[in-house]
Amino acid sequence: MNYLLLYSTQDGQTKKIITHIAENIRRAGIGCDLRDLATVKHMNLAPYHKVMVGASIRYGHFNSALYKFVTSHQKQLNQMPTAFFSVNLTARKPEKSTPETNAYLRKFLTKSPWKPDLCDVFAGALLYPRYRWFDRIMIQFIMRMTGGETDTTKEVEYTDWAKVDHFSEMFLQLA
Repeated sequence: MNYLLLYSTQDGQTKKIITHIAENIRRAGIGCDLRDLATVKHMNLAPYHKVMVGASIRYGHFNSALYKFVTSHQKQLNQMPTAFFSVNLTARKPEKSTPETNAYLRKFLTKSPWKPDLCDVFAGALLYPRYRWFDRIMIQFIMRMTGGETDTTKEVEYTDWAKVDHFSEMFLQLA
């Protein structure tokens, strides 16, 4: 068996999460290929038994590469076991950390022609020192409005790794 894990990341947290999931899958004795959606142009999904996609949000939007991939591969994706997860800072709040309560994930699923079998949302990381000046100011403004961390000298990882591990297990169980 071989699984395909694809990701779209802005600052690296989504890649960190999906790499962790890939390690869990490999520990279960299953091969998996890890690919960045930004570099995927044409992909044959036929060799894969399952596909997982993880994507981050920046300023309320997923990267356009996600939509291009889903649109061009919707038929194959809808005919095999698949999973999708979103990574965003909104999910740091418990009341916005489920597929049912996270507006970004709900909006994506409503618009998408792909209907994944398994979905989840994970809180990302706030990496102020790594951001460009404009992003640092904008994200600080958003965090101030939403009651989050505003100290631009800090890096805060909100990801719940036990939740990520549980998602990995659920993906392995998909028939």
